Amino acid sequence: MSQDKLLLEMRGVSKHFPGVRALDKITFDVRPGEVHGLVGENGAGKSTLMGVASGALVATEGQVRIDGREMSADPELARELGLAIVRQEPALMPDLSVAENLYLGMPHARRPSLSGLNTWARNLLKHWSEDVTIDPRDHVTTLNPEQRFIVEIVKALEGQPKVLVLDEPTEHLASEDVERLFERIRAVTARGAAVIYISHRIREVQAIADRLTVLRDGQGQGTYDARDLSEDQIVSLIVGGDLDRTFPDKAEPGQHRTILATRGFSGPGFSNVNLDIRAGEILGLAGIDANGQREFMRALAGIHRGNGEVALLGKSISIRNSQGAKGHGIAYLPGDRHREGIFPELSIRENFSIRSSGTDAMGGLIRAGSEQRRTGEAIRQFAVKTPHGETPIQSLSGGNQQKVVLSSVLAAKPKVLLVDEPTQGVDVGARAEIYRIIRETARSGVAVIVVSSDAQEVAGLSDHVAIFSRGRVVETLSGDDVTEDRITASVLKSTEQRDRHHRPVGSFWKWAANNSAPLVMVGVAILLLGAIAGMWNPYYLSARSLTGMMTFAATLALVAYGQQFLMMVSGIDLSVGPVMGLCQIVGSFFLLQELGPLSHVSGWVLLLLVAMAVGAVNWVLVEGLRMHPMVATLATYMAVQAVSLILRPVPGGMIDGDVMMALSAKVGIVPVTFLCAVALALVLEYWLYRRSLGVAMRGLGSRQEAARTAGIRPKLARLIAYVGCSFLAGFAAITMIAQVGIGDPRAGLTYTLGSIAAVVIGGASLFGGRGSFIGALLGAIFITQVNSVTVFLRLSQEWQQYLLGFLILASVALYSKSREKVVQA
Repeated sequence: MSQDKLLLEMRGVSKHFPGVRALDKITFDVRPGEVHGLVGENGAGKSTLMGVASGALVATEGQVRIDGREMSADPELARELGLAIVRQEPALMPDLSVAENLYLGMPHARRPSLSGLNTWARNLLKHWSEDVTIDPRDHVTTLNPEQRFIVEIVKALEGQPKVLVLDEPTEHLASEDVERLFERIRAVTARGAAVIYISHRIREVQAIADRLTVLRDGQGQGTYDARDLSEDQIVSLIVGGDLDRTFPDKAEPGQHRTILATRGFSGPGFSNVNLDIRAGEILGLAGIDANGQREFMRALAGIHRGNGEVALLGKSISIRNSQGAKGHGIAYLPGDRHREGIFPELSIRENFSIRSSGTDAMGGLIRAGSEQRRTGEAIRQFAVKTPHGETPIQSLSGGNQQKVVLSSVLAAKPKVLLVDEPTQGVDVGARAEIYRIIRETARSGVAVIVVSSDAQEVAGLSDHVAIFSRGRVVETLSGDDVTEDRITASVLKSTEQRDRHHRPVGSFWKWAANNSAPLVMVGVAILLLGAIAGMWNPYYLSARSLTGMMTFAATLALVAYGQQFLMMVSGIDLSVGPVMGLCQIVGSFFLLQELGPLSHVSGWVLLLLVAMAVGAVNWVLVEGLRMHPMVATLATYMAVQAVSLILRPVPGGMIDGDVMMALSAKVGIVPVTFLCAVALALVLEYWLYRRSLGVAMRGLGSRQEAARTAGIRPKLARLIAYVGCSFLAGFAAITMIAQVGIGDPRAGLTYTLGSIAAVVIGGASLFGGRGSFIGALLGAIFITQVNSVTVFLRLSQEWQQYLLGFLILASVALYSKSREKVVQA
């Protein structure tokens, strides 16, 4: 491949946001076979520049060419042209399995058959490491940060991109995986492709990059040969001048009061830890990742339960949960900022004050002036780049988000400060300031514990360092022994390989977190309830009784499929009940005995068209007008019900008897409508898990932004879901005709809540991405059965609501608890 040809070329690229010029006439190019470093402070424009290159953002001006072809604002085209990005926060869909995420991340031409998906994914993961512990069947939500990054990197590498963008790729990787990544980068450039390497770790950039480009405040500061510049010269270009990169002075030698002490402290991932943390000092925890240091810290923070003795200021305390830890004055700065540090939908002010809201409260009310004043002071103290405190925190760069979280934790005035990766994703210009603040916090009398994957950071910050190996403290360093070389040597000497074992999860909880668990549990509940009712009243299991239950279950199941279809993409439809009633009323005008076949055909077609039209209206309200799905479909509920009452103020229009007989047909004791409902559940389940569109829609509901970067079009997918939901409601109305036999505007109202209950009992998530059509069928059968059993057991009608409410709560609680246990493992 010719070196004269540019794989990525950006000329005069500018990007303006309201009130902010993020990029100002940037020129940037990448050659075949090179690693091109891209460095700059947080907010310098690095991620914005790559967002423009990938088509995720539209440039205000300028040109972008990938492999010689001009493109703009089309992520799918950028991916087809060969550009792939590994973002700071992996673009994975948490409710999908690892294999499904890898599948959706591949270009269409490289996707395998879904029938052999897990085997294919397992082979891809082995390309990273033969001893990789990631199971392709695991849901992404159960992976730790390092594993998620590995999956994201594998996904990008296996797409064979021409230009691979790595945005802070080593922040969550252990040293052995960093070396693996560098090997893969060298393999990418060896085949003539290019890598853009974005990192705040200057030594990494120098080690791997051929050229580097520096950005500052949205402007280019030049492109240089990476080996022609020293680390200090690069830092000066980044910050616009010389920077004092030394760590603050450490604590003076002497006797310091013990603030926190642990004796025989054990928990998930660590055991028998004995440590003293003193006022004015910083204790660093080091070791190969997953050897217990973070687990120990999280147990002190109350996130996991620990056993053993913990003393605060000489008094024994019990830490049962995070609220208890906070009550004792223990504050925690999480390492996984996106999942545990920020509240993305809230403003900077709300994110800052939420951990110390009592400071601003008077008489149970928040004093707005006090909250705004403290927020402004924190913004100035931590140099957060934002116009004001009301800016949504998710719009800030990663480093500025980290500053807000740190200021929020310190605002609670803790006695013990636990810090996990204090400068993760923070640029070199801000690190020295954060180091100073942590040291000053220790000098004020706070006991500080720091965990960092950067040995230089641990050595520079800490007065003492505890080395963890396989969950135990194997060595403690103090004084002159606290150096980067000594820490690294102690870590390598204490263990020859990384301990990859996690806390074991009980087989029951692991099974309960599986998607099949709700199906089994609901199926068992149906059998048990049926057996109890049959023993109490033998008529319950008679042919007539079973036929009646299957008839009603079929109708509820069909409308529940529609609800499941929509919930899969994070939607909900409260209008399905009135839609069923309206469709039946439409039928009552056309499906009359005195009218001919042409009228009947017109009635069937119009019935389904009316249902689909309502779905289209719902989609316009949600996607076009940006209304919340519950608000939009509640409005549609009332409008559709009003139309039904106008058309049929009172029930009327007797349906043709032949139509009624056809819809009531049976095979033995089983209604044909029930057989259709079962068959449709199997077809839709196959489509959901074995067809690309089904997997894509589950991915969209799991995480929209990740799905969009995978080439899924959210608006089109939701149009299919809304129209499909209403179509299935119309289909359910057809089966309801045989039960009602007349145009009744109120006939379908009870099916709205019934359909939602059915899919929730069947294992669906109201937040999207998870569910099952077979589960919806079983949920519909169970609800119908509960309604019938209360009659046969001679229970009052309110018992229907008691039983359903209890079982909904029990099933959701069990599933949530099981997922929580697996995630924490």
